[in-house]
Amino acid sequence: MPEKMCKRKHLTSFQLIILGFAGVILLGSILLMLPVSSLDKVPTPFHEALFTATSAVCVTGLVVKDSGSYWSVFGQTVILALIQIGGLGVVTVAAAVSLLSGKKISLMQRSTMQDAISAPKVGGIVRLTRFILKGTLLIEAAGAMLLLPVFLMDYGLKGIWMAAFHSVSAFCNAGFDILGTADNAFPSLTGYSGNALINVVIMLLIITGGIGFLTWDDIYRNKINFKRYRMQSKIILMTTVCLIIFPAVFFFVCDLKNLPVGERLLAAMFQSVTTRTAGFNTIDISAMSEASKAVMILLMLIGGSPGSTAGGMKTTTFTVLILNAIATFRSQENAGAFGRRLEYHVIKNAATIAMLYFTLFFCGGVAISVYEDLPLLDCLYEAASAVGTVGLTLGVTPGLHVFSQVVLIILMYLGRVGGLTLIYAVFSGRNKGNAKLPLEKITVG
Repeated sequence: MPEKMCKRKHLTSFQLIILGFAGVILLGSILLMLPVSSLDKVPTPFHEALFTATSAVCVTGLVVKDSGSYWSVFGQTVILALIQIGGLGVVTVAAAVSLLSGKKISLMQRSTMQDAISAPKVGGIVRLTRFILKGTLLIEAAGAMLLLPVFLMDYGLKGIWMAAFHSVSAFCNAGFDILGTADNAFPSLTGYSGNALINVVIMLLIITGGIGFLTWDDIYRNKINFKRYRMQSKIILMTTVCLIIFPAVFFFVCDLKNLPVGERLLAAMFQSVTTRTAGFNTIDISAMSEASKAVMILLMLIGGSPGSTAGGMKTTTFTVLILNAIATFRSQENAGAFGRRLEYHVIKNAATIAMLYFTLFFCGGVAISVYEDLPLLDCLYEAASAVGTVGLTLGVTPGLHVFSQVVLIILMYLGRVGGLTLIYAVFSGRNKGNAKLPLEKITVG
């Protein structure tokens, strides 16, 4: 009789990524539920711990409990660890542990790492991972050292922890702060709106974390020789500059008119940078005009760049759609940039990503508005903040009921793992077509 051959079914790299994120979130939730995690030494309800853990791992920054006045040092340490894991990516952290322990990285692990950091090829993935880990440590340490003088002056020795926490949170585009007190909860960086050092350092950390690890590699290898950069890096850098300058000009002209010119310029620039996935704020967001809130919603949905610590549908997805629209207006058969043509499947994937994010954003906002009986714009703002993994809020999130919190948890998770990653994980038996997607790597974060 012929023997039946049973094939062992392996998880695809995309399935490993989404399950890895889910596993870390669950572990973080359990740790945050412990009495030792709160200042008052009381257990935290599961849904609140789950919300915080999801927000930290998905580097969002939306919270239902003020991080500074509710969580103990242990709880804040757990949150910081979750932020670091979520920022670098679960797979990258797991690879780092393997490298430090001296274990050999298998081909399957290399393939998973490739998908996790949106690398164009498997070759050189271990070198790139080492580069990412060393670069992250160096940048976060430099950020903490620059923030240290201000926090030492304001908080004494506690300022060391403050500087380290906010440096990691900013670099990972998480937006968590621990500056709140019982009398002043959820302050973010509003107390430092006029402090140029804090503003500039936080902005630089956000931008550095949000442009993507492959862009770092290009800058490190090719220095200022822009022509030698990958097409992806060129698109990322050009788009990032535009998405910082134009919104900053808009905010400066149309809003913030009650501030002195210097502080107004600083606030406009900071809000432009932070809105695309960082979640810190130096001004009262709820006091901004409706037009500015609408612009911020668009920026939150766009998010950062692929293979970075940021979320959102990605700058490259946005740019591919713009380039395709321009080609259509000009009656050109193919869209392109920097002398290179964009493949059809790249445009198709970009359109799919955009549709997924806009659908999640709209449905989530409407669901919260209907359930909570709140103004739709406010709820759409919170939904965009969640799915873009930003963390900015109009003050709505802390007062939401469990149902609405669950909606935001789902949006944060899907926004971080990426729409196409989830689709491939659910519907793909194997990782198909990645070799053909040089720009798909800029749409799947």
